[in-house]
Amino acid sequence: MQVVHAYRYALDPTPCQERMLRSHCGAARLAFNWGLARIKANLAQREAERSYGIPDAQLTPSLSWSMYSLRKAWNGTKQQVAPWWAENSKESYACGIDRLATALTNWNESRKGIRKGPKVGFPRFRSKRKKAISVRFTTGAIRLHGRTHVVLPVLGRIKTHESTRKLARRIEAGTAQIRSATVGLEAGRWLVSFSVQIERAEATPTRPEAVVGVDLGIRTLAVYSDGRPPTANPRHLAAASRKLRRLSRAVSRKQGPDRRSGQQSSGRWRRANAARNRVHHRVAALRRDAIHKLTTGLAAEYGTLVVEDLNIAGMVRNRRLARAIYDAGFGEIRRQLAYKTEWGSGRLVVAGRWFASSKTCSGCGAVKAKLALSERTFACADCGSVLDRDVNAALNLASLVKQTVAGSGPETLNGRGADRKTPPAGAGGCETSTPRRAPPGSDGDLRPVMDGSLRNTETQ
Repeated sequence: MQVVHAYRYALDPTPCQERMLRSHCGAARLAFNWGLARIKANLAQREAERSYGIPDAQLTPSLSWSMYSLRKAWNGTKQQVAPWWAENSKESYACGIDRLATALTNWNESRKGIRKGPKVGFPRFRSKRKKAISVRFTTGAIRLHGRTHVVLPVLGRIKTHESTRKLARRIEAGTAQIRSATVGLEAGRWLVSFSVQIERAEATPTRPEAVVGVDLGIRTLAVYSDGRPPTANPRHLAAASRKLRRLSRAVSRKQGPDRRSGQQSSGRWRRANAARNRVHHRVAALRRDAIHKLTTGLAAEYGTLVVEDLNIAGMVRNRRLARAIYDAGFGEIRRQLAYKTEWGSGRLVVAGRWFASSKTCSGCGAVKAKLALSERTFACADCGSVLDRDVNAALNLASLVKQTVAGSGPETLNGRGADRKTPPAGAGGCETSTPRRAPPGSDGDLRPVMDGSLRNTETQ
Protein backbone atom coordinates (compact mmCIF):
# COMPACT_ATOMS: atom_id res chain seq x y z
CA MET A 1 0.00 0.00 0.00
CA GLN A 2 1.40 3.38 -1.07
CA VAL A 3 1.07 6.06 1.60
CA VAL A 4 2.72 9.42 2.29
CA HIS A 5 4.51 9.84 5.62
CA ALA A 6 6.23 12.87 7.12
CA TYR A 7 9.60 12.45 8.85
CA ARG A 8 10.61 15.50 10.87
CA TYR A 9 14.05 16.13 12.34
CA ALA A 10 15.55 18.99 14.33
CA LEU A 11 18.51 20.64 12.64
CA ASP A 12 21.74 21.90 14.14
CA PRO A 13 22.92 24.48 11.56
CA THR A 14 26.06 26.55 11.82
CA PRO A 15 25.67 30.36 12.08
CA CYS A 16 26.42 30.67 8.36
CA GLN A 17 23.84 28.00 7.49
CA GLU A 18 21.27 29.68 9.72
CA ARG A 19 21.73 32.94 7.84
CA MET A 20 21.25 31.07 4.57
CA LEU A 21 18.10 29.41 5.91
CA ARG A 22 16.66 32.78 6.87
CA SER A 23 17.60 34.14 3.45
CA HIS A 24 15.73 31.31 1.70
CA CYS A 25 12.64 31.86 3.87
CA GLY A 26 12.85 35.58 3.14
CA ALA A 27 13.08 34.86 -0.59
CA ALA A 28 9.84 32.86 -0.42
CA ARG A 29 8.17 35.73 1.40
CA LEU A 30 9.48 38.23 -1.16
CA ALA A 31 8.07 36.24 -4.08
CA PHE A 32 4.71 35.93 -2.32
CA ASN A 33 4.47 39.68 -1.62
CA TRP A 34 5.67 40.57 -5.14
CA GLY A 35 2.97 38.47 -6.77
CA LEU A 36 0.26 39.72 -4.40
CA ALA A 37 1.19 43.37 -5.04
CA ARG A 38 1.08 42.75 -8.79
CA ILE A 39 -2.36 41.15 -8.62
CA LYS A 40 -3.81 43.79 -6.30
CA ALA A 41 -2.53 46.56 -8.58
CA ASN A 42 -4.21 44.89 -11.55
CA LEU A 43 -7.50 44.52 -9.70
CA ALA A 44 -7.38 48.15 -8.52
CA GLN A 45 -6.66 49.36 -12.06
CA ARG A 46 -9.62 47.47 -13.48
CA GLU A 47 -11.89 48.74 -10.72
CA ALA A 48 -10.82 52.33 -11.35
CA GLU A 49 -11.48 51.97 -15.08
CA ARG A 50 -14.95 50.61 -14.37
CA SER A 51 -15.68 53.66 -12.21
CA TYR A 52 -15.01 55.84 -15.27
CA GLY A 53 -17.60 53.92 -17.29
CA ILE A 54 -15.18 52.00 -19.48
CA PRO A 55 -16.78 48.82 -20.90
CA ASP A 56 -15.49 45.49 -19.61
CA ALA A 57 -14.19 44.55 -23.04
CA GLN A 58 -11.84 47.58 -23.00
CA LEU A 59 -10.51 47.15 -19.46
CA THR A 60 -6.90 46.36 -18.68
CA PRO A 61 -6.47 42.60 -19.21
CA SER A 62 -6.74 40.62 -16.02
CA LEU A 63 -3.77 38.61 -14.80
CA SER A 64 -3.77 34.84 -14.52
CA TRP A 65 -3.56 33.51 -10.96
CA SER A 66 -2.10 30.15 -11.89
CA MET A 67 1.24 28.97 -10.56
CA TYR A 68 2.63 28.65 -14.09
CA SER A 69 1.72 32.21 -15.13
CA LEU A 70 2.95 33.81 -11.91
CA ARG A 71 6.25 31.97 -12.06
CA LYS A 72 6.74 32.92 -15.71
CA ALA A 73 6.15 36.59 -14.83
CA TRP A 74 8.58 36.30 -11.91
CA ASN A 75 11.33 34.89 -14.12
CA GLY A 76 10.89 37.85 -16.44
CA THR A 77 11.24 40.51 -13.73
CA LYS A 78 13.35 38.89 -11.00
CA GLN A 79 16.53 40.65 -12.16
CA GLN A 80 14.92 44.04 -11.49
CA VAL A 81 12.98 43.03 -8.36
CA ALA A 82 15.76 41.04 -6.64
CA PRO A 83 19.19 41.39 -8.29
CA TRP A 84 20.57 39.02 -5.64
CA TRP A 85 18.11 36.24 -6.54
CA ALA A 86 20.91 33.82 -7.52
CA GLU A 87 22.11 33.62 -3.89
CA ASN A 88 19.13 31.40 -3.03
CA SER A 89 17.68 28.31 -4.61
CA LYS A 90 15.05 28.82 -7.29
CA GLU A 91 12.81 26.58 -5.20
CA SER A 92 12.48 29.27 -2.52
CA TYR A 93 10.88 31.70 -5.00
CA ALA A 94 8.73 28.93 -6.48
CA CYS A 95 7.57 28.10 -2.95
CA GLY A 96 6.33 31.65 -2.33
CA ILE A 97 4.57 31.84 -5.69
CA ASP A 98 2.94 28.44 -5.17
CA ARG A 99 1.63 29.55 -1.76
CA LEU A 100 0.17 32.69 -3.33
CA ALA A 101 -1.55 30.70 -6.10
CA THR A 102 -3.00 28.32 -3.51
CA ALA A 103 -4.22 31.19 -1.31
CA LEU A 104 -5.91 32.89 -4.26
CA THR A 105 -7.57 29.65 -5.34
CA ASN A 106 -8.85 29.01 -1.81
CA TRP A 107 -10.28 32.52 -1.59
CA ASN A 108 -11.94 32.25 -4.99
CA GLU A 109 -13.49 28.85 -4.26
CA SER A 110 -14.64 29.99 -0.82
CA ARG A 111 -16.25 33.10 -2.33
CA LYS A 112 -18.12 30.97 -4.88
CA GLY A 113 -19.21 28.43 -2.28
CA ILE A 114 -17.15 25.59 -3.76
CA ARG A 115 -14.83 25.30 -0.77
CA LYS A 116 -16.33 23.87 2.41
CA GLY A 117 -15.69 25.23 5.87
CA PRO A 118 -15.27 28.80 7.15
CA LYS A 119 -14.94 31.64 4.69
CA VAL A 120 -11.40 32.31 3.47
CA GLY A 121 -10.28 35.92 3.21
CA PHE A 122 -8.26 37.51 0.43
CA PRO A 123 -4.49 36.95 0.87
CA ARG A 124 -2.55 39.57 2.80
CA PHE A 125 1.08 40.59 2.65
CA ARG A 126 3.37 38.47 4.80
CA SER A 127 5.46 40.05 7.51
CA LYS A 128 8.88 38.90 8.58
CA ARG A 129 8.00 39.14 12.28
CA LYS A 130 4.40 37.98 12.37
CA LYS A 131 4.38 34.94 10.12
CA ALA A 132 6.05 31.60 10.76
CA ILE A 133 9.01 31.44 8.40
CA SER A 134 9.47 28.35 6.28
CA VAL A 135 10.46 27.26 2.77
CA ARG A 136 9.70 24.14 0.75
CA PHE A 137 11.99 22.31 -1.68
CA THR A 138 10.56 19.98 -4.31
CA THR A 139 13.50 19.51 -6.69
CA GLY A 140 17.27 19.48 -6.48
CA ALA A 141 19.57 17.74 -4.05
CA ILE A 142 17.21 16.50 -1.31
CA ARG A 143 18.61 13.48 0.45
CA LEU A 144 20.13 12.04 3.63
CA HIS A 145 23.87 11.98 4.18
CA GLY A 146 24.83 9.21 6.53
CA ARG A 147 22.81 9.00 9.74
CA THR A 148 23.36 12.51 11.12
CA HIS A 149 23.15 14.90 8.17
CA VAL A 150 20.66 16.02 5.52
CA VAL A 151 21.41 17.65 2.16
CA LEU A 152 19.25 20.48 0.77
CA PRO A 153 19.57 22.54 -2.44
CA VAL A 154 22.17 25.34 -2.24
CA LEU A 155 22.24 24.96 1.57
CA GLY A 156 24.31 21.80 1.32
CA ARG A 157 24.88 19.38 4.18
CA ILE A 158 23.30 20.29 7.53
CA LYS A 159 23.73 18.37 10.77
CA THR A 160 20.70 16.98 12.59
CA HIS A 161 20.14 16.72 16.34
CA GLU A 162 18.99 13.10 16.09
CA SER A 163 19.75 10.09 13.96
CA THR A 164 17.91 9.66 10.66
CA ARG A 165 18.47 5.90 10.51
CA LYS A 166 14.77 5.02 10.48
CA LEU A 167 14.20 6.84 7.19
CA ALA A 168 17.65 5.94 5.83
CA ARG A 169 16.95 2.21 6.21
CA ARG A 170 13.70 2.52 4.27
CA ILE A 171 15.41 4.43 1.48
CA GLU A 172 18.23 1.87 1.29
CA ALA A 173 15.67 -0.95 1.12
CA GLY A 174 13.86 0.78 -1.74
CA THR A 175 10.56 1.13 0.14
CA ALA A 176 10.66 4.93 0.54
CA GLN A 177 11.21 7.90 -1.76
CA ILE A 178 11.59 11.53 -0.66
CA ARG A 179 9.18 13.81 -2.53
CA SER A 180 9.83 17.18 -0.86
CA ALA A 181 11.40 18.85 2.16
CA THR A 182 10.09 21.78 4.21
CA VAL A 183 12.40 23.74 6.50
CA GLY A 184 10.98 26.09 9.12
CA LEU A 185 11.73 27.82 12.40
CA GLU A 186 9.57 26.69 15.30
CA ALA A 187 10.05 27.86 18.88
CA GLY A 188 13.63 28.91 18.16
CA ARG A 189 14.61 25.59 16.57
CA TRP A 190 15.08 24.81 12.89
CA LEU A 191 13.19 21.72 11.74
CA VAL A 192 13.14 19.84 8.45
CA SER A 193 10.12 17.76 7.45
CA PHE A 194 10.47 15.23 4.63
CA SER A 195 7.36 14.20 2.70
CA VAL A 196 8.09 10.56 1.88
CA GLN A 197 6.16 8.12 -0.28
CA ILE A 198 6.34 4.74 1.43
CA GLU A 199 5.41 1.23 0.45
CA ARG A 200 3.61 0.17 3.62
CA ALA A 201 3.16 -3.52 4.36
CA GLU A 202 -0.38 -4.80 4.83
CA ALA A 203 -1.29 -5.12 8.50
CA THR A 204 -4.28 -6.52 10.37
CA PRO A 205 -5.48 -5.68 13.89
CA THR A 206 -4.69 -8.04 16.73
CA ARG A 207 -8.42 -8.61 17.25
CA PRO A 208 -9.99 -8.10 13.80
CA GLU A 209 -13.49 -9.13 14.94
CA ALA A 210 -13.53 -6.96 18.06
CA VAL A 211 -15.80 -3.91 18.21
CA VAL A 212 -15.18 -1.18 20.79
CA GLY A 213 -17.00 2.05 21.48
CA VAL A 214 -14.78 4.96 22.51
CA ASP A 215 -16.38 7.79 24.49
CA LEU A 216 -14.19 10.88 24.66
CA GLY A 217 -14.34 13.32 27.54
CA ILE A 218 -12.50 15.82 29.70
CA ARG A 219 -12.41 14.12 33.09
CA THR A 220 -11.33 10.90 31.43
CA LEU A 221 -9.93 11.22 27.94
CA ALA A 222 -11.31 7.90 26.63
CA VAL A 223 -13.65 5.28 28.09
CA TYR A 224 -14.10 1.93 26.34
CA SER A 225 -17.04 -0.43 26.05
CA ASP A 226 -15.14 -3.71 26.50
CA GLY A 227 -13.96 -3.16 30.07
CA ARG A 228 -10.53 -1.91 29.08
CA PRO A 229 -9.10 0.51 31.68
CA PRO A 230 -9.97 4.09 30.72
CA THR A 231 -7.29 6.45 29.47
CA ALA A 232 -6.66 9.33 31.83
CA ASN A 233 -6.59 12.88 30.50
CA PRO A 234 -2.98 14.12 30.86
CA ARG A 235 -4.06 17.82 30.82
CA HIS A 236 -0.73 19.07 29.48
CA LEU A 237 -1.79 22.71 29.23
CA ALA A 238 -3.23 22.75 32.74
CA ALA A 239 0.01 21.25 34.09
CA ALA A 240 2.03 24.03 32.47
CA SER A 241 -0.39 26.86 33.34
CA ARG A 242 1.53 28.01 36.42
CA LYS A 243 4.77 28.33 34.48
CA LEU A 244 3.00 30.05 31.61
CA ARG A 245 1.48 32.61 33.98
CA ARG A 246 4.88 33.44 35.39
CA LEU A 247 6.45 33.78 31.95
CA SER A 248 3.52 35.86 30.67
CA ARG A 249 3.98 38.29 33.55
CA ALA A 250 7.66 38.56 32.68
CA VAL A 251 6.76 39.33 29.06
CA SER A 252 4.23 41.98 30.07
CA ARG A 253 6.89 43.85 32.08
CA LYS A 254 9.15 44.26 29.05
CA GLN A 255 8.92 46.77 26.22
CA GLY A 256 7.00 44.96 23.52
CA PRO A 257 6.14 45.97 19.94
CA ASP A 258 3.43 48.53 19.29
CA ARG A 259 1.84 48.58 15.84
CA ARG A 260 0.20 51.99 16.27
CA SER A 261 3.33 53.89 17.26
CA GLY A 262 5.77 51.72 15.34
CA GLN A 263 7.71 50.91 18.51
CA GLN A 264 10.06 47.95 18.16
CA SER A 265 10.36 45.28 20.84
CA SER A 266 13.35 45.26 23.13
CA GLY A 267 15.86 42.43 23.29
CA ARG A 268 14.65 41.42 26.74
CA TRP A 269 11.06 41.20 25.48
CA ARG A 270 12.12 38.95 22.60
CA ARG A 271 14.04 36.63 24.94
CA ALA A 272 11.14 36.47 27.41
CA ASN A 273 8.65 35.83 24.61
CA ALA A 274 10.86 33.07 23.20
CA ALA A 275 10.95 31.39 26.62
CA ARG A 276 7.16 31.45 26.77
CA ASN A 277 6.88 30.09 23.24
CA ARG A 278 9.14 27.17 24.14
CA VAL A 279 6.70 26.14 26.88
CA HIS A 280 3.79 26.25 24.44
CA HIS A 281 5.82 24.21 21.98
CA ARG A 282 6.57 21.60 24.63
CA VAL A 283 2.88 21.35 25.59
CA ALA A 284 1.93 20.81 21.95
CA ALA A 285 4.64 18.16 21.53
CA LEU A 286 3.51 16.28 24.65
CA ARG A 287 -0.11 16.36 23.53
CA ARG A 288 0.81 15.16 20.05
CA ASP A 289 2.89 12.31 21.45
CA ALA A 290 0.14 11.16 23.84
CA ILE A 291 -2.53 11.19 21.11
CA HIS A 292 -0.31 9.26 18.72
CA LYS A 293 0.31 6.56 21.32
CA LEU A 294 -3.40 6.30 22.13
CA THR A 295 -4.62 6.10 18.53
CA THR A 296 -1.85 3.75 17.38
CA GLY A 297 -2.67 1.30 20.16
CA LEU A 298 -6.41 1.33 19.42
CA ALA A 299 -5.99 0.94 15.65
CA ALA A 300 -3.51 -1.91 16.10
CA GLU A 301 -5.78 -3.90 18.45
CA TYR A 302 -9.42 -3.48 17.37
CA GLY A 303 -10.98 -4.28 14.01
CA THR A 304 -13.82 -1.76 14.43
CA LEU A 305 -13.76 1.49 16.39
CA VAL A 306 -16.86 3.59 17.03
CA VAL A 307 -16.56 7.27 17.98
CA GLU A 308 -18.91 10.25 18.02
CA ASP A 309 -19.14 13.14 15.60
CA LEU A 310 -18.65 15.86 18.20
CA ASN A 311 -19.52 19.46 17.41
CA ILE A 312 -16.24 20.93 18.67
CA ALA A 313 -16.99 24.42 17.34
CA GLY A 314 -20.20 24.49 19.35
CA MET A 315 -18.69 22.94 22.46
CA VAL A 316 -15.93 25.53 22.80
CA ARG A 317 -18.53 28.31 23.00
CA ASN A 318 -18.82 27.32 26.64
CA ARG A 319 -16.09 29.53 28.07
CA ARG A 320 -15.78 27.35 31.16
CA LEU A 321 -14.85 24.27 29.15
CA ALA A 322 -13.23 25.72 26.03
CA ARG A 323 -9.63 25.53 27.26
CA ALA A 324 -10.03 21.96 28.53
CA ILE A 325 -11.69 20.86 25.28
CA TYR A 326 -8.90 22.31 23.18
CA ASP A 327 -6.31 20.73 25.49
CA ALA A 328 -7.87 17.27 25.07
CA GLY A 329 -7.59 17.32 21.27
CA PHE A 330 -10.81 15.50 20.32
CA GLY A 331 -10.57 16.45 16.66
CA GLU A 332 -6.98 15.25 16.36
CA ILE A 333 -7.91 11.90 17.92
CA ARG A 334 -10.60 11.32 15.34
CA ARG A 335 -8.36 12.47 12.48
CA GLN A 336 -5.58 10.06 13.45
CA LEU A 337 -7.99 7.16 14.00
CA ALA A 338 -9.37 7.71 10.48
CA TYR A 339 -6.10 7.10 8.65
CA LYS A 340 -4.56 4.64 11.10
CA THR A 341 -7.53 2.27 10.87
CA GLU A 342 -7.23 2.45 7.10
CA TRP A 343 -3.54 1.59 7.28
CA GLY A 344 -4.24 -1.34 9.59
CA SER A 345 -7.16 -2.77 7.57
CA GLY A 346 -9.56 -1.74 10.30
CA ARG A 347 -12.77 0.26 10.25
CA LEU A 348 -13.78 3.53 11.89
CA VAL A 349 -17.51 4.12 12.41
CA VAL A 350 -18.61 7.65 13.31
CA ALA A 351 -21.94 7.91 15.15
CA GLY A 352 -24.26 10.70 14.09
CA ARG A 353 -23.95 14.05 15.82
CA TRP A 354 -27.45 13.76 17.30
CA PHE A 355 -27.08 10.20 18.58
CA ALA A 356 -28.06 10.24 22.28
CA SER A 357 -25.24 8.05 23.54
CA SER A 358 -25.26 9.31 27.15
CA LYS A 359 -29.05 9.57 27.57
CA THR A 360 -29.87 6.11 26.21
CA CYS A 361 -29.86 3.07 28.49
CA SER A 362 -27.43 0.50 27.14
CA GLY A 363 -29.55 -2.30 28.65
CA CYS A 364 -33.14 -1.66 27.56
CA GLY A 365 -32.80 1.25 25.13
CA ALA A 366 -34.93 3.71 27.10
CA VAL A 367 -34.02 7.36 26.60
CA LYS A 368 -33.95 9.98 29.32
CA ALA A 369 -35.47 13.32 28.49
CA LYS A 370 -32.80 15.22 30.44
CA LEU A 371 -29.40 14.33 31.83
CA ALA A 372 -27.45 17.07 33.54
CA LEU A 373 -23.72 17.30 33.08
CA SER A 374 -23.24 16.94 36.84
CA GLU A 375 -24.90 13.50 36.84
CA ARG A 376 -21.93 11.18 36.46
CA THR A 377 -23.99 8.00 37.03
CA PHE A 378 -26.69 6.83 34.65
CA ALA A 379 -29.70 5.29 36.42
CA CYS A 380 -32.41 3.82 34.20
CA ALA A 381 -35.96 4.21 35.53
CA ASP A 382 -37.28 1.40 33.30
CA CYS A 383 -34.89 -1.50 33.90
CA GLY A 384 -33.16 -0.24 37.04
CA SER A 385 -29.60 -0.55 35.71
CA VAL A 386 -27.04 1.80 37.27
CA LEU A 387 -23.62 2.41 35.74
CA ASP A 388 -21.14 5.15 34.96
CA ARG A 389 -22.46 7.52 32.30
CA ASP A 390 -19.24 7.31 30.27
CA VAL A 391 -19.31 3.52 30.23
CA ASN A 392 -22.99 3.65 29.26
CA ALA A 393 -22.18 5.98 26.35
CA ALA A 394 -19.35 3.71 25.18
CA LEU A 395 -21.65 0.66 25.30
CA ASN A 396 -24.26 2.49 23.20
CA LEU A 397 -21.63 3.39 20.64
CA ALA A 398 -20.50 -0.22 20.37
CA SER A 399 -24.11 -1.38 20.03
CA LEU A 400 -24.47 0.76 16.94
CA VAL A 401 -22.20 -1.60 15.00
CA LYS A 402 -23.24 -4.80 16.76
CA GLN A 403 -26.91 -4.29 15.93
CA THR A 404 -26.14 -3.54 12.30
CA VAL A 405 -23.84 -6.56 12.01
CA ALA A 406 -26.47 -8.78 13.66
CA GLY A 407 -28.88 -8.02 10.80
CA SER A 408 -31.14 -5.37 12.25
CA GLY A 409 -31.22 -3.61 8.90
CA PRO A 410 -29.87 -0.25 7.84
CA GLU A 411 -29.15 2.41 10.42
CA THR A 412 -32.07 4.72 11.08
CA LEU A 413 -31.98 8.32 12.20
CA ASN A 414 -30.77 7.65 15.72
CA GLY A 415 -28.81 4.45 14.95
CA ARG A 416 -30.82 2.21 17.30
CA GLY A 417 -33.54 0.91 14.97
CA ALA A 418 -36.08 3.62 15.79
CA ASP A 419 -36.99 6.85 14.09
CA ARG A 420 -38.01 8.64 17.28
CA LYS A 421 -36.11 9.35 20.43
CA THR A 422 -39.08 8.70 22.73
CA PRO A 423 -42.34 6.74 22.40
CA PRO A 424 -45.39 8.71 21.24
CA ALA A 425 -46.76 8.87 24.79
CA GLY A 426 -43.69 10.62 26.14
CA ALA A 427 -41.07 9.29 28.49
CA GLY A 428 -40.96 11.35 31.58
CA GLY A 429 -42.89 14.50 32.31
CA CYS A 430 -44.28 17.57 30.68
CA GLU A 431 -40.92 18.52 29.16
CA THR A 432 -41.24 15.81 26.53
CA SER A 433 -44.55 17.12 25.26
CA THR A 434 -43.42 20.73 24.94
CA PRO A 435 -43.65 21.70 21.26
CA ARG A 436 -40.42 22.68 19.57
CA ARG A 437 -40.02 25.62 17.25
CA ALA A 438 -39.21 24.65 13.70
CA PRO A 439 -35.90 26.05 12.46
CA PRO A 440 -36.05 28.84 9.87
CA GLY A 441 -36.42 27.53 6.34
CA SER A 442 -37.62 24.09 7.42
CA ASP A 443 -40.80 22.36 6.27
CA GLY A 444 -42.34 22.54 9.74
CA ASP A 445 -41.13 19.15 10.94
CA LEU A 446 -41.29 19.29 14.73
CA ARG A 447 -39.70 15.91 15.33
CA PRO A 448 -37.69 15.98 18.59
CA VAL A 449 -34.08 16.92 18.14
CA MET A 450 -31.98 13.89 18.94
CA ASP A 451 -29.72 15.06 21.77
CA GLY A 452 -28.79 18.22 19.83
CA SER A 453 -26.77 20.82 21.67
CA LEU A 454 -27.17 18.88 24.93
CA ARG A 455 -24.62 16.40 23.64
CA ASN A 456 -22.31 19.28 22.81
CA THR A 457 -22.13 20.29 26.46
CA GLU A 458 -22.11 16.91 28.16
CA THR A 459 -18.42 16.34 27.60
CA GLN A 460 -16.99 14.75 30.72
